[in-house]
Amino acid sequence: MLRDTLQRPLHDLRVSLTDHCNFRCSYCLPAELSRHELHRAPAAGKLTRDEHVRLIRIFTRLGVRKIRLTGGEPLLYKELAPLISDLREIPEIGDLALTTNGYLLERFAQPLKDAGLMRVNVSLDAMDDTVFGRMNGVGAGVARVLTGIAAAKRAGLDPVKVNMVVKRGVNDQGVMDMVREFRRTGVVLRFIEFMDVGNRNHWRPEDVVPTRDLVRRIDSHYPLTPIGPVRNQVAERYRYADGSGEIGFISSISRPFCGGCDRGRLTSAGQFVTCLFAAGGLDLRTPLRDGSTDTDIRRLIAATWNGRADRYSELRTAIRRNGEVVPEKVEMYQIGG
Repeated sequence: MLRDTLQRPLHDLRVSLTDHCNFRCSYCLPAELSRHELHRAPAAGKLTRDEHVRLIRIFTRLGVRKIRLTGGEPLLYKELAPLISDLREIPEIGDLALTTNGYLLERFAQPLKDAGLMRVNVSLDAMDDTVFGRMNGVGAGVARVLTGIAAAKRAGLDPVKVNMVVKRGVNDQGVMDMVREFRRTGVVLRFIEFMDVGNRNHWRPEDVVPTRDLVRRIDSHYPLTPIGPVRNQVAERYRYADGSGEIGFISSISRPFCGGCDRGRLTSAGQFVTCLFAAGGLDLRTPLRDGSTDTDIRRLIAATWNGRADRYSELRTAIRRNGEVVPEKVEMYQIGG
């Protein structure tokens, strides 16, 4: 198993299938960006289905056991179900999941389950249509996402998880609405601190609602009991004391978890990125298409991971306090969440 300079293994691979999305969420792909400002790969520069499968198979030989398919919006990827079927043929993959905005999920939930998808995460940032429409940038309503979540539950894509990015003064007033919607449903609701991913989301520390504040707020209405940490999971997990379900918190800002991060990311253009906040990645598409062997590519990946020292979330506060220039980062729509 590979180890980086901080002795972290490579266990989890996030695979971005496309950098296109039908939403324009403010923290990922802000609506004010023109098409000229978007750094999307041309069609010929994106990995084919066979190239995805080959690279993922190589990654599993290096210790990857968990694959999460992301975007952009992965349900826009035309060969999604066949790709999932291909990946289920790789014996080393023990967990195959997908993250989606849920808008197209009603149509795809059962076919993707039939193809071999195991789990799904749905991004939903508010129960109020006005707030949600403003955050997703296209005015999309909540009802269609809820219908998609219901379809995923019927299909058996368990556990269905719903992720809410919380931004102060924008949607934090709707936290309890989300809690009331998903308690007693079997859906695991998770709150994510607003992060400075990419370079275009106008992130400010004062816009972050820390996990401790959310836990206190929810606990005052529905008492919470901590659940012990699980290996390879970044969420702080709680269960409702009355037995009505589980809830989680992802605290990259207030409680960084860099020390246990075992995630790599593969963009739709074939860049291997070693951190959500990285400035760039290792080009794997070129050697893939230039005739390099699997062994050659495996060595490139191994050398990159062995030299990895990323821990931006742990250094963020000091960088900003010292007035250092924050480096340009890969955009979220290019590497998923």
